[in-house]
Amino acid sequence: MILALIFSLAVGSASAGSYYIGYETGLDQTRNITIEGLSGAETPEGVTADFSIFWEAWDAIKRNYIGAEELDDQELIYGAIRGLTEALDDPNSVFLSPEDSEKFNEDVKGSFSGIGAEIDIRDDQLIIVAPLKNSPAEKAGLQPGDQILEVDGRSTGDLTIDESVKLIRGELGTSVTLTILRESWNEPREFKITRENITIPTVEWEMKEGNIIYLKLYSFSGNAPRAFYQAVFEGLRARGKGIVLDLRNNPGGYLDVSVNLAGWFLDRGDVVVIEKFSSGEEKVFRAKGNGLLADFPVVVLVNEGSASASEILAGSLRVNRGVELVGEKTFGKGTVQELEELSDGSTLKITIANWLLADGTLLEGNGLAPDYPVTLTDEDVLADRDPQLNKAIELIKREIR
Repeated sequence: MILALIFSLAVGSASAGSYYIGYETGLDQTRNITIEGLSGAETPEGVTADFSIFWEAWDAIKRNYIGAEELDDQELIYGAIRGLTEALDDPNSVFLSPEDSEKFNEDVKGSFSGIGAEIDIRDDQLIIVAPLKNSPAEKAGLQPGDQILEVDGRSTGDLTIDESVKLIRGELGTSVTLTILRESWNEPREFKITRENITIPTVEWEMKEGNIIYLKLYSFSGNAPRAFYQAVFEGLRARGKGIVLDLRNNPGGYLDVSVNLAGWFLDRGDVVVIEKFSSGEEKVFRAKGNGLLADFPVVVLVNEGSASASEILAGSLRVNRGVELVGEKTFGKGTVQELEELSDGSTLKITIANWLLADGTLLEGNGLAPDYPVTLTDEDVLADRDPQLNKAIELIKREIR
């Protein structure tokens, strides 16, 4: 132990000496920096930061870095922009290179293969928000709240969401190994999952005992309004008397779809959600649907996998109508991202606003606490029990009476 300490001090002394010599040389040999072949370097109006420091660092790297001759200047610029977005300390604000932007656009269109799970970063930890219905992630047994510690042996501690997504997704038929830690476990476990083409389901429904319509909404995709319309009318034709709306493990989707579906349950003009920008400006989204179910008994099921548009719909029904929520606290995803396309095909995804409910409740980081907390354990899943659904049915029966 003493020898190790002495050695570390010796190394420290040598390093300090080298730095001192370099510092003196730098003072004696100051130089002006000229960057050639650079376009678009003008400082934007209103920016007071000293950009000369950036170019000093650039020049030092190009002159002194051991692999400088192999550096790609454009990749250095992209790296600097990534650093700019990372300085925001917001996992939802990211920079996408032209290649990554193209992949992102493919994903929005639904053309990708992977494990079928929504992921996010919470408290600097990559986690599963929700596995999608019938996806490889769900079949493997992943659950909302699972922490992803490693992807194929690589730690996720310093990865952004988009970097993590790139590692987890891949070619159809290939596999990825996730190291997972769950709150109820003493140590992490590995899950080897084969990637598949992911088709996101939308709506399923069935009639429960007592003429209760059980309606499961998996996502707020573009076709959700039509699928929801068909399910509701089939349930009403079958003489349904109340609805249990299941938003568990629904990670969200389009804002306008959430507002559209809220219009079935709320009076026209009721506030569904408010977008509040950093300037203080607010944009209010109001129900403008048919209000067909405005007086219909409704109970909503939620859990940790209920996020974003799910929280908007569930929260707006509770605030405006007093609809009760059953299950577990929701995820707490309530920010708005804007895509800014840059001139070379790259993209900035920037958080520009927060979502607030009509009563001022901030969704981001808070989520919605259920009126009736009911836990769904691993044992319940294995035994095919659903105490959350049972509680919701009990409550809706009281309303029908």
